Amino acid sequence: MNNSPDSSRREFLKRTGTMAGAGSLAGLIAGCATEAKKPVAMAAAATAATALEPARAAHVAHTDTINVVLVGAGGRGTGAAANALNVKTGPIKLIGMADVFENRLKSSYEGLKGEFKDKVDVPEERRFVDFDGYKKAIDLLTPGKDIAIFATPPAFRWVHYKYAIEKGINVFMEKPVTVDGPTSRRMFELNVKAKEKGIKVGVGLMCRHCRVRGELFDRVRNGEAGDIIAMRCYRMHGPVASGFSQKRPEGRSELLWQIERFHSFLWASGGAFNDYYIHNIDESCWIKNDWPVTAQASGGRHYRGDNVDQNFDNYSVEYTFPDGSKLFHYGRIMPGCHDQFASYAHGSKGLAVISENGHAPSKARIYKGQEMKAENLVWRGPRNEPDPYQMEWEDLTDAIRNDKPYNEVERGVRASLVSSMGRMAAHTGQVITYDQMLNSDHEFAPGIENFKMDSAAPVLADASGRYPVPAPGLNKKREY
Repeated sequence: MNNSPDSSRREFLKRTGTMAGAGSLAGLIAGCATEAKKPVAMAAAATAATALEPARAAHVAHTDTINVVLVGAGGRGTGAAANALNVKTGPIKLIGMADVFENRLKSSYEGLKGEFKDKVDVPEERRFVDFDGYKKAIDLLTPGKDIAIFATPPAFRWVHYKYAIEKGINVFMEKPVTVDGPTSRRMFELNVKAKEKGIKVGVGLMCRHCRVRGELFDRVRNGEAGDIIAMRCYRMHGPVASGFSQKRPEGRSELLWQIERFHSFLWASGGAFNDYYIHNIDESCWIKNDWPVTAQASGGRHYRGDNVDQNFDNYSVEYTFPDGSKLFHYGRIMPGCHDQFASYAHGSKGLAVISENGHAPSKARIYKGQEMKAENLVWRGPRNEPDPYQMEWEDLTDAIRNDKPYNEVERGVRASLVSSMGRMAAHTGQVITYDQMLNSDHEFAPGIENFKMDSAAPVLADASGRYPVPAPGLNKKREY
């Protein structure tokens, strides 16, 4: 892999031949992966979620077809659907789709149908284009057995999850799962009800399902790197996805344009910070086996040109864990600069590489001392790593088929809150605690559950077409 951000699932699938010829589908899918070979069991203590043992079809308790619906048919949702349809735990079928963009839904459907053929049964009457389409799609499913995929911008996550819980439907939701304090509290409350109903929920923080990172976690816990004193992670690259946006075209719906360009707007995605950086922050917290309690940060806008979005060009965050150790996060979205995409943990005995050069393969290893020299290598994971994007689906469907407790929402919300904590620290110029972020009263998109096609957008441009941006030190309590 090169140093460009997230090699796409398209590149992975072309390399492995898993989906050769799926041109229209591959063009939609974003992420990174590598072919699954020999899984390594993850430690049960790794997270508060269920232990992530590899799913094995031979141990399946029932063989009924699991039906799936896709809510949010962009590249990320199409990729999740493709992983779902590739599971080995038993038969699975896509039977419904929903989006607010007809062209995006059509493109996703055609790509998935072209590749998976009989596994995709979504006639026009089961393709819903509206803000209420998620309800119609979820209503197609059988409680306790089937799965709704939520891959819209995260602002809508709690709305969709609430309805799935009411209907008793299992869920796979993409990350982030929240972008502010009020919706984080709401998700925690909703998840209590989901657990009471035994609903199985996967969250798209796929690095936690990486078998090689799982072995690294065990080795760090066993002291092979010593006490973890400092950690650092990087995601620095040029503009990607919709993180940079110019003035809204004349005649376009303000709301729909912002949803289409969701990386550009804090209400929709938490901006580039949450959407891009959450994986590196989360995998670092996993290896540390703890969550930070405070964050201080800096960041700014530099060469913006005609771009009118709400993002900073660079972010630097110092997170502090309860034991006083640090996690330093560096994010930059600027062309022409040094690129880096990796996470490291420094211990009293050695250096652990959590990931290097993207999300997958992790290339995890441990060195004695603090220098990554060949003669200092203590352990390295296998070169052929299982694909974590696929593993998270094998694990979820295995839990459903064998009725294992499985709910990753609490961890997903915590990872989202920690990301938001760093973002808010940079945007306000203040030291922000976890509790401050959780208890913040600034809800970015109030009333989102009632959105219609003609609703007003949660944030509006000024007369020049520019949107409010953070002003550290001036706006100390709100990000905009």
